[in-house]
Formats: sequence, C-alpha cells, structure tokens
Amino acid sequence: MQPVSLHESDLYPPVKKYLEDQGYKVNSEVKHCDVTAERGSELLVVELKTHFNATLLIQAAERQRIADAVYVALPAPGRTAAKKHWNGMCHLLKRLELGLILVRFLKSGPRVEIAFHPAPYTAKRQHKKRSAIIREIHNRSGDYNVGGSVGSKLVTAYRERAIEIACLLEDSGPLSPADLKRKGSCDQTGSILSKNYYGWFERVERGLYKLHPSGQKAIREYPEITSYFRNANGRKNDKDKL
Repeated sequence: MQPVSLHESDLYPPVKKYLEDQGYKVNSEVKHCDVTAERGSELLVVELKTHFNATLLIQAAERQRIADAVYVALPAPGRTAAKKHWNGMCHLLKRLELGLILVRFLKSGPRVEIAFHPAPYTAKRQHKKRSAIIREIHNRSGDYNVGGSVGSKLVTAYRERAIEIACLLEDSGPLSPADLKRKGSCDQTGSILSKNYYGWFERVERGLYKLHPSGQKAIREYPEITSYFRNANGRKNDKDKL
C-alpha cells in the first residue's frame, strides 16, 4: 500500500534491493546523484522523484554525461492516472534515452518493475566527473545515506576519513599526522587536520593534534562508522604486532 505522504527516500530501499539483487554495488547521494550502482566497470545512476517534472528531466539528462545508463524511478501510477499524460511522459523519457523504474507499494511490500531500459547514450561524456563519482564510491566504507533525503548531513568519503582520525585521536590522545597514518589513517590526514573543515580538531602544538570537544560530540552521531573504523584499525594494529 502506497504511503499516505510519499517521499523520495521511500523509493530508495526497494530500488537499492532490486539493484543489489542484480549484482550491483549500490550507494546513495554520491556527487549529487540520488543512487549510483556499480557492477564491474559499469556505472548506473538512478534519480528518484515522487512526481514527474522538469527538474527530474534536467537532473537525469545531466547524469547521462557521466554514467553508462540513467534511470528515473517513480511511484507506479494508480488506475486513475491520465493515460495520455502517462504515455506522453514515457515517450519523452525514451526520446531522451532514459530508463524508467516503477515502484509499487503493495500490502505485501514494495515491488520494483523496469518499465523500459535506456537506449545507449552517444553524447560526449564528462570523464573527470565520472572518475570523481567512482573514486568517491570506492573511498566510502559503506552506504550510510538514504537516496532522496533532503536536509540531512551526508556521509561522504571525506567525512568518513575525518571520523576515522577523530576515533584515533580519542583513543590514543594527541598525535601527529605521521603517527595517525601509522595507525591506519589516510594519506590526506595532514590536510584534513590543518583545514579542520568540521572544527573537530585542535592543534596542541606544531605538528601535534588532539580531538576538540565538538569532535567528541560529533562522532557519537555516527556509531556504525566509528565501530567500523575502530574494528578495522584494531585488526591492523594487532597484525603489526605479530
């Protein structure tokens, strides 16, 4: 049964499950894309919307410059939907070489259907933006966002790296960038500390940093990610001791 007040984020779980069942690695909210799906060298992008509108077409057409195929995902129309309008929308999507995914909200649970697949896109691709999306996907430890969310803090690869550094500083006290990297943090550790984009870190003296109280408070908001990094770095440190 369709939710009374449907949001774009309601479409994400069934779309994600469907794509994962097809063998794709799925991530949400990557470089302004609602949903990315990667399988081998293939990159799909899905834009989620509760209604068909011009904004959806603009976003989907822009994604064609970076993805191998682009789909739009919409709630399946009810029986009372105007057939002429619906047929016209499908015709337009096909002319734009976009695919259409429909999500039906049934009493037994959501069901995803592929109305049609996109035709091959032949225009010039933006390889730098495409590479940035793939790099962002690979640098994330998991999928912690919900596609279609509005106004929520996104867990980017950069935020994950900052959380990892914060965990190490909280567990080990003041450390230098070199000490942090030896404990498993990323190559960009020095830059993240010096820029201090989130205000989580505090310089004790030249080349030495500790976790600011705001950082201690912030990382409590991401228990799943802090647990992941503490376990991963713990395994690395145990291995180094052998």
